[in-house]
Amino acid sequence: MAKSYDPNNVFARILRGEIPSKKVRETEHTLAFHDIQPLAPTHILVIPKGAYVDMDDFTANASDAEVTDLFRTVGSIAREVGAAETGYRVLSNCGTDANQDVPHLHIHILAGRNLGRMINPA
Repeated sequence: MAKSYDPNNVFARILRGEIPSKKVRETEHTLAFHDIQPLAPTHILVIPKGAYVDMDDFTANASDAEVTDLFRTVGSIAREVGAAETGYRVLSNCGTDANQDVPHLHIHILAGRNLGRMINPA
């Protein structure tokens, strides 16, 4: 089933320049910027420029160049901000059960303190 992309979601509006962001990096296929409500001392979002709802949509439909660029950008930013030295978390919520808030694929880079367990045991 094809997923419906909302072209008026907040990240689409950031990509169009309608909403400002504190940019970390922009490449041909991705945009990285600081989260406006950080959950850790380092909290950066990396998004594809293409209209992908979530990780499932992206991995099924993005080009090899888009996939490579997104993941290389995540890794290089983590190293650039020093997060790779002590550790960092990469997180992408996908769908309703994961509490995805914005229907545009976004990857969180979280670092700068002990982040604890990923989730509590069931």
